[in-house]
Amino acid sequence: MSNTMESKTRKRAQVLKGKSGGMLLVLTQDVTHVGKQGDVVEVRHGYGRNFLLPRGLGTIPTQHNIRLLEKFTIRLQQAKDARIADLKAMAEQIIRLGGVNIESKVNEEGHLYGSVGSAEIIKALKAKNLIIDEEMIRLEGPIKETGIYAVKLNLGYEIETELTVAVIPGK
Repeated sequence: MSNTMESKTRKRAQVLKGKSGGMLLVLTQDVTHVGKQGDVVEVRHGYGRNFLLPRGLGTIPTQHNIRLLEKFTIRLQQAKDARIADLKAMAEQIIRLGGVNIESKVNEEGHLYGSVGSAEIIKALKAKNLIIDEEMIRLEGPIKETGIYAVKLNLGYEIETELTVAVIPGK
């Protein structure tokens, strides 16, 4: 009877212990203050069992899991390379565009009623079929006067470009 019982029960994966007695895990994603994706790290049992494993941030370092993680890492790197290529193409389009004009109400001295910020720049670029996120725009402060301004754009992955924004009187 014990023989049939043993065949029905599954052997659970044993948790490997590190040098300090903590749990060894392979990170499936980058975790702040712990490590990068693919690293084998030693964490406290509670942190691994209650945080990393349930959220899918780590897995037990079996040969199968390490192979799956390597395949996943390759696919992730390919997606990252494609994203970088797209961002470089967008940077080239922004350079070829030269700049954008933003019309705003002004008083006699050239001061704006209000200001020009990230939202207006995004709207002007969207009119030119370039869609960027607000966090990509690096303004030192809102623009409050008419004139020509050089606005830095950080598209991500250390790809930076500059956009000329001309604030002109209008409406």
